[in-house]
Amino acid sequence: MNLRTAEEDESASVSGREINVPGEIEWQMLNKWKFFIHGAALFSGVSAVLYPVVVLKTRQQVGQCRVSCVGTAASIVKSEGIRGLYRGFGTSLTGTIPARALYMAALEVTKSKVGGLAVRLGCPEATAAAAANAVGGLSAAVAAQLVWTPVDVVSQRLMVCNVKDPNCRYVNGIDACKKIVRNDGVRGLYRGFGISILTYAPSNAVWWASYSVAQRAVWGGLGCYYSSRRDGEGSSEVGIRPDWKTVMAVQGVSAAMAGGVSALITMPMDTIKTRMQVLEGGGCGDENNGVGKRGGGPSFGQTVRSLVKEGGWMACYRGLGPRWASMSISATTMITTYEFLKRVSAKTQEVLT
Repeated sequence: MNLRTAEEDESASVSGREINVPGEIEWQMLNKWKFFIHGAALFSGVSAVLYPVVVLKTRQQVGQCRVSCVGTAASIVKSEGIRGLYRGFGTSLTGTIPARALYMAALEVTKSKVGGLAVRLGCPEATAAAAANAVGGLSAAVAAQLVWTPVDVVSQRLMVCNVKDPNCRYVNGIDACKKIVRNDGVRGLYRGFGISILTYAPSNAVWWASYSVAQRAVWGGLGCYYSSRRDGEGSSEVGIRPDWKTVMAVQGVSAAMAGGVSALITMPMDTIKTRMQVLEGGGCGDENNGVGKRGGGPSFGQTVRSLVKEGGWMACYRGLGPRWASMSISATTMITTYEFLKRVSAKTQEVLT
């Protein structure tokens, strides 16, 4: 994050030599209308591409038997067709747009405020950037979960429910929502809200802070590379302005690194959260299927004990492969899309050059 104006260049200094990196586009520099409209379209497309991986992760986390990712995918396609990999996508997409809007607004406003405050307090720019990204990610996750938790509960119920199973009575998202409310009240839509905050808030803080650090490290590595090349040619100066392809490549690599770290750290909490949101008296295939005893969902302690009983503590890491892949691919795709979105939404297009 560059805490100066976007028209200035951010310089990655290595042994007295510099790579001139395009500056950060901050909240006040954005055309908000373009930012949210273009963002809704772009992120809806990204969500559609990545959604099958989320379905696989959820099925593996909820299933009591350990089945490989490929085996889970084959089973879904065999019994439900390709459409089975998109169970609950309509519900998820409906919630993605307002949730993303809240997320992006909270992220950018918080980053701008915290970053500016940290600089005024005398923090080095690298420290200020990491702190601003961490606090921004934290606040963005909390804001988004107000919308995302109910959507998550409904869409995950649909993900694990095979429409060809006569015991599965969720027809669509609206039907599932009605049955959840009838069974548990409105609070049923917010099942797992607390643990979602405990999962996603630290995850976002870790991810954005790691992304900031990783990006600086990658640019530093490129600086060393270009420095050695120039020195080999008998020149002691490095004044390189990377093109947009290089910038996006560095952002993508940094995002993938941050996504992998975040997935590993937060996996157990995500597995517990998913089970708490989905299972109720036996899960989707249960005879009552969400319309029986009120408040029948497992508690945090019951969920943990059930997981440990099924497969030891490593059961908390079921679905790690799909989640690792999902978070790394998603992070790379999302951050390059997000940075592109900010540049096309800037009030002055001079920042694109």
